[in-house]
Amino acid sequence: MRSEPAERIDPRALRVWIINGTIKTIVLAVVLGISAAVALMVFHWPGWVPVIPAVIVLLYGTLEIGVLPELRWKYWRYEVSEEEVDLQRGIWLLKRTLLPLARVQHVDTRQGLIMRRYGLASVAISTAAGVHEIPALSVEVADELRDKISRLARTHENEL
Repeated sequence: MRSEPAERIDPRALRVWIINGTIKTIVLAVVLGISAAVALMVFHWPGWVPVIPAVIVLLYGTLEIGVLPELRWKYWRYEVSEEEVDLQRGIWLLKRTLLPLARVQHVDTRQGLIMRRYGLASVAISTAAGVHEIPALSVEVADELRDKISRLARTHENEL
């Protein structure tokens, strides 16, 4: 069995994932809160009904903000060799993907608003099978990685 990939994503990913989790939790709380209010006022459901959405929001927020960011960061790894890109991710189910560089069609870097604020970018690797992403690298590392994968993919393209 192969050893796990050597490279980790940037530790600032934790902060970005916590902010994203907070935003998602707030949206969920608003949607479920409105639903519970409608259920109480319009449909005259019992007074304990809002407890259910509150528990759901509490559990979801605990996972998205307190637990999952650390676990995602702990298990997300990648490595680029002369022949392939090796990706490892997952929390309960560890998923390992090998992308042959000969199959790479193009490589992009991506930044959302929150990632830009923290100086992070993701590298998106497109193949005929789909797009594979390495999330939350420093902008410098992401640019270097994008250029390296592109250069190695062109080398393999010329060999065909």
